[in-house]
Amino acid sequence: MLYLLAQWLEFEGLLNLVRYQTFRAGAAMLTALALGLVIGPRFINMLRVRQGKGQPIRADGPQSHQAKRGTPTMGGLMILTSLTVSLLLWSDPLNPFVWAVLAVTVGFGFIGFMDDLDKVTKGSHRGVSGRTRLLLEFIVAGVAAWIIVSQISTNLYVPFLTGRAIPLGPLYYVFAATLIVGFGNAVNLTDGLDGLATMPVVIAAGAFLLICYLVGRVDYSDYLGIPHVPGAGELAVFCAGIMGAGLAFLWFNAPPAAVFMGDTGSLALGGALGAIAVAAHHEIVLLIVGGLFVMETASVIIQVFWFKRTGRRIFRMAPIHHHFEQLGWKESTVVIRFWIIAIVLAVIGLSTLKLR
Repeated sequence: MLYLLAQWLEFEGLLNLVRYQTFRAGAAMLTALALGLVIGPRFINMLRVRQGKGQPIRADGPQSHQAKRGTPTMGGLMILTSLTVSLLLWSDPLNPFVWAVLAVTVGFGFIGFMDDLDKVTKGSHRGVSGRTRLLLEFIVAGVAAWIIVSQISTNLYVPFLTGRAIPLGPLYYVFAATLIVGFGNAVNLTDGLDGLATMPVVIAAGAFLLICYLVGRVDYSDYLGIPHVPGAGELAVFCAGIMGAGLAFLWFNAPPAAVFMGDTGSLALGGALGAIAVAAHHEIVLLIVGGLFVMETASVIIQVFWFKRTGRRIFRMAPIHHHFEQLGWKESTVVIRFWIIAIVLAVIGLSTLKLR
């Protein structure tokens, strides 16, 4: 909104700052952060009153988690509110990438909200059936993929190699939707400890803030040998909004958590990162930058696969963060060490921009 207003006034005076994506990215981050900190206590009180017993805690999980009974969930509503308001204020509303990614964020957030509501209402950790969830997620992701692909090519670019791409053609729509859904659920699986998913999402969003800005500029993308995507630079504002909203939520989610983001937040944030990676044509790089989420998902797949065939477990408990808890690591130790891994992986992912 502010961008259109500044454009209508021909960017006169201080409004000239609004012309620059870097300024609007910084403003979006601060707006989402400030708004999240302001509405946080009100949201938490509202959720606590309405939910009563809070998020159900798995009886077969680590026993230390039983102390978290009564903690309200659906804190992702705080993230979605502050992020959406920030984007409406500072992003270019005529940019199709912004609306495509926002559709995924809100759509996945609604699916997660329905799942959280079902869990709280029934007092069970099961929620909506997996098939129903996946069907709805693929519908949302498919629509977003169609919008995004209408603006970009159907090539899959290979990191570390200049100008190398795999032409997927119509299969790219399926690939894009699968990546968005997969990453939404990967972040969802990671969200099992206080602050474990939030900070890695902020780190990944920070990495893609830089990537989106660079691919959106023809001069930088040409210099670095990365694909140029006109209009993708606006997603830097989106990434900044995720960072601000995520940091605000982390203020209340820091151990001991006053609120959990629930599927409402984790599905929305994971889906947003997936959609951003597709729009920026850095899909494979997302698997590096978000390698922590990939590792968590892989641990579940490996555990289920091996148990069904042998009746034995490779990990003491999956996802893998629970395995380390069962080994005796304190929750805070697991969280901080996983944050460090997330930072290292983000640096490796960013190195693909130059190592070609």
